[in-house]
Amino acid sequence: MQTDLIIVSEYCRQSEIEPSFVSLLEEYGLIELNEVDGEQYLPTSQLNEVEKYTRMYYDLSINIEGIDAIHHLLSRIDELQHEITTLRNRLRLFDGDEP
Repeated sequence: MQTDLIIVSEYCRQSEIEPSFVSLLEEYGLIELNEVDGEQYLPTSQLNEVEKYTRMYYDLSINIEGIDAIHHLLSRIDELQHEITTLRNRLRLFDGDEP
């Protein structure tokens, strides 16, 4: 299976963002970069995340620690919503058994 990759330096140049910002995102575990022959590549599957973090950082002036906290909270919300859905489905099973 081949993964589509974007060269980080080219992406940063075209998006007018600092390559160090993308490195910080990787450092904090918010994205994963691939390295091939000494060149950093961004999987296209992570492009939406990088663009979201870029808006937070450059447009909203949220620092990288804040972005990390927001990411953690949004992930936790998704987990809780999934748990609620699962519990509701289980509850429907029990409600269906009663006359």
